Amino acid sequence: MLARLASKRLLEIRQAFRQSPQTIRSLSTALNYHIDTPENNPNVPWEFNEANKPKVNEILSHYPSNYKQSAVIPLLDLAQQQHGGWLPVSAMDAVAKVVEVAPIRVYEVATFYSMFNRAKVGKYHLLVCGTTPCMIRGSREIEDALLKHLGVKRNEVTKDGLFSVGEMECMGCCVNAPMITVADYSNGSEGYTYNYYEDVTPKRVVEIVEALKRGEKPPHGTQNPERINCGPAGGNTTLLGDWMIATKHLGVVYLDEM
Repeated sequence: MLARLASKRLLEIRQAFRQSPQTIRSLSTALNYHIDTPENNPNVPWEFNEANKPKVNEILSHYPSNYKQSAVIPLLDLAQQQHGGWLPVSAMDAVAKVVEVAPIRVYEVATFYSMFNRAKVGKYHLLVCGTTPCMIRGSREIEDALLKHLGVKRNEVTKDGLFSVGEMECMGCCVNAPMITVADYSNGSEGYTYNYYEDVTPKRVVEIVEALKRGEKPPHGTQNPERINCGPAGGNTTLLGDWMIATKHLGVVYLDEM
């Protein structure tokens, strides 16, 4: 009985995938198995390009020769950068060949980490932090503003291929909530960047999108003009004396002193 129910459910999911290309995208991070498509199947040729082959060797050099499999994550990241922000199954197979493991070992990693995209994303992949501090500070309104301005749903790609919007869990910058990340795949792995934009508002994220459309690189970090890095808006109200001398004795090194 249980086997029949599971089989029926699997058939329903397969039919949904075949009916709508968008279904593939919307479910791609939720389902940890692969269904071949004309552009994403093991027979599509894929290999690291000439510019990235030295990077592959450099990555492998960090690990003992009998532990090549430890390089799976950085190699998948490099492959994703090369392929415009997502990993086709043939790219995963290429990584498996490099580290000399069965392909399933690479699939296990690629399906576990949400940072690996197994379906197409935009050249600028916008990730909105959805964890509690950002949510309390308005991340839902940030996402709504992006989706409305771009005319897409979550995980859809705009018709011009420039933008997609997804959700990411905690990015570790809660003090400057809410925030988004922009993964920039517009120039391949050579020009790849992954930047935080913090203290954003619905108006500001639209301005960032428009700047990216124009080919500009809006300044990343906090978008609050009253804040310096992660300091309090308006400046410090405590530790205004000789605290720098005290912290030097504790071995603290500040970036602005380097």
